[in-house]
Amino acid sequence: MNEDTDVQRPKRRIQAFGRRAVLRGAAIGAAAPLLSATTTTSAAAANHGAPTAGSASFRWLGTSGWRIDIGGRTVLFDPYITRFKTGLFDGGLKPDTKLRSDHGLVREHVGSPEIVLVSHSHWDHVADVPHIAKSTGARIVGTETTFHLLVAFGVDPDQISVVKGGEVLDFDGITVQIVSSLHSRNKRHTYFAPGTLNAPPAAAPRTISDLPEGDTLAFQVTVGSGGPSAFLMGASDFSEQAVRGLSPDLAMVAVPSSAATFRYTSRLLHALDSPGVVVPVHWDNFEEPLSEPPRRDPVMDLSGFAAQVHRESPTSRIVVPDYRTTYGADMRAGTPTA
Repeated sequence: MNEDTDVQRPKRRIQAFGRRAVLRGAAIGAAAPLLSATTTTSAAAANHGAPTAGSASFRWLGTSGWRIDIGGRTVLFDPYITRFKTGLFDGGLKPDTKLRSDHGLVREHVGSPEIVLVSHSHWDHVADVPHIAKSTGARIVGTETTFHLLVAFGVDPDQISVVKGGEVLDFDGITVQIVSSLHSRNKRHTYFAPGTLNAPPAAAPRTISDLPEGDTLAFQVTVGSGGPSAFLMGASDFSEQAVRGLSPDLAMVAVPSSAATFRYTSRLLHALDSPGVVVPVHWDNFEEPLSEPPRRDPVMDLSGFAAQVHRESPTSRIVVPDYRTTYGADMRAGTPTA
């Protein structure tokens, strides 16, 4: 999760964003609307190799999730599709909310994945992964806690690769670098449902409170020998030492819900060497369906975050994603998805 449960979310209609907004140039004030603009290749994009649009495509699955299609192959990151109600956005989280997965909806969005990367084991990142694993046979890559939870759900242990951070895995031309990372902090410098597992639970998890964080990972996925490379975050904190030197073409950066992490945006962007494209994620209400335009979580200051990115890394192009748009490897919009 990347939410601050200490903050009372207002019970009001949240303004929906348009199909796509690309931000570059002047900083955006916290109250200003997101602007659409035509952009040119920035100096940072040129330095990172200016990936060609046809080499891969990206679809945002909401929250921190992504579907990356490379030829006929698919990689998923934190695919949470079902997006069931927990009370989080309606006045109070209900920890006893039952886990569920809408199999038809999941099938509609994920295709036939070969690899599924899991950042951590909170429900808004892992709830649909057991069904995806069992129905597609995809290779799951995640922490030891993720391994034990999936085994309890009935996933074949041989299908799961346990990683800790520092590994570089070669999947026949798709390189996955595992990056040790950290979970988001709320204003009290704590976070939701900490804990790790060293063995499968006695019974399969039934509620959202049965899913501990279990440590957090980030991933860098690189297509072929020349890119593009995409840095994928599942929560808004990081290990500065672990990300330094990655220099991705694209950085899918989780928007923080508090200022608890010291100089989060500045430290991250400088450690990543000012990525050519920065894509804010985990700012949406992840209990609204993917069939609707994204609605901002009211505790997330998306415009303020975009302004920070521009200030700290003015050569980076900022792309605020939409659920229903397929993006090229340079994160320029292609044909909208159904």
